[in-house]
Amino acid sequence: MIGIVTDSTSSLSPDDAEREHIEVVPLQVIIGADTYTEGDDVTADMIAEALSAFVPVSTSRPTPDDFLAVYERLAADGAESVVSVHLSGRMSGTLESAQLAAKQSSVPVTCIDSTQVGIATGFAAGRAARARDAGEDAAGVADAARRAGEASSVLIYVDTLEYLRRGGRVGAAAALIGSALAVKPILTIADGAVVPLERVRTKAKALARLEALAVETAGACEAGFDIGVQHLASLATATAVAERLASSLAVESIPVDEVGAAIGAHVGPGMISVTITPR
Repeated sequence: MIGIVTDSTSSLSPDDAEREHIEVVPLQVIIGADTYTEGDDVTADMIAEALSAFVPVSTSRPTPDDFLAVYERLAADGAESVVSVHLSGRMSGTLESAQLAAKQSSVPVTCIDSTQVGIATGFAAGRAARARDAGEDAAGVADAARRAGEASSVLIYVDTLEYLRRGGRVGAAAALIGSALAVKPILTIADGAVVPLERVRTKAKALARLEALAVETAGACEAGFDIGVQHLASLATATAVAERLASSLAVESIPVDEVGAAIGAHVGPGMISVTITPR
């Protein structure tokens, strides 16, 4: 038996995690002076409200002990090895905590840097689970997760770069230029980091360009793709984007989910993202 572990930034719902037999280790979210546990007692709405009110919001990675407790529980339940799939090591120390715990685990643990964030990490963990269920050994399961992360494309629209600047995810100069020019940035994930992709003058044009890039990316996936739309405090806009994408890609529907609190803390209200992972 191979245990699969990920972290709460993977955006897996409790039902999906239970169905795929994936253990989710939560990050901590700090709003003002209060600390919350993602997936337990903090919501994306709380994050959006705090950011809009300029209340300080930050995140904290799980500790190595948090991961070790999960690894040892899986071992006690019969796991002979574990594959632990996490958000980009360039964005968080979560992977490092998992790696430190792996050194103390009573069973072998392979830690995978998905080089992604959000549902791209969730898709990678899901691929690991399906590889396990198909009879792959630990090396094959780890490789499935690694390949999914590396092949994923994440396209992100944000109303402003200010929240990413506050969290240290983009430089102050880039955020200042974007604000001064009143441009709407489209971002992507490259080599595990958030980087600018394009700058567009209006929100409507930015979302149209986001959709065009998503259709182009999905169209290049010869064997099909997994796709999802995420947002923070922008359900109506995200739903409209998903419906237009579904029509353009000739698929029945595309899932729409609000990002978790930990990601929301860094992107700010109004964020829309599209994630595509080739099959």
